[in-house]
Amino acid sequence: MRCPFCRFADTRVVDSRDANEGDAIRRRRSCPECGKRFTTEEKSSLSVVKRCGVTEPFSRAKVVAGVRKACQGRPVDEDQLALLAQQVEEAIRDKAEVPSHEVGLAILGPLKDLDEVAYLRFASVYRSFESLTDFEAEITALRATRDEARDPVPPQHLLVPAS
Repeated sequence: MRCPFCRFADTRVVDSRDANEGDAIRRRRSCPECGKRFTTEEKSSLSVVKRCGVTEPFSRAKVVAGVRKACQGRPVDEDQLALLAQQVEEAIRDKAEVPSHEVGLAILGPLKDLDEVAYLRFASVYRSFESLTDFEAEITALRATRDEARDPVPPQHLLVPAS
């Protein structure tokens, strides 16, 4: 890291701390050449590659804004939306660049758990539903997963054969 004052190429780290809720590292540095101190902040970057090929930084705010539209009139508060955006970021964080359609897929899971109506609204736009049949198929799938969660099928080795 170059010193911003004298441009000396080899500065020394004096102190390191987590910043921005662990999303960044703040380092206090000292320049052995001029003796001045300065602070740097290191952040990992996550980029989204849009369909047109343009790359832009991932934004939790954009996730919240998109999901907020689907949640209009639903009993979902801002804290829940912020948590959903955090879950989406954690789900896609393993890569430096993520295609935008993977961000959409990462939204669907937590949104389904948060509010089924908002999930249907978001899925209808994201998956480009064109008819009632598309909605019916998605509702059928939602009911099946909900019923499966309520009454899971016991493992085969626990089933007792009838005598």
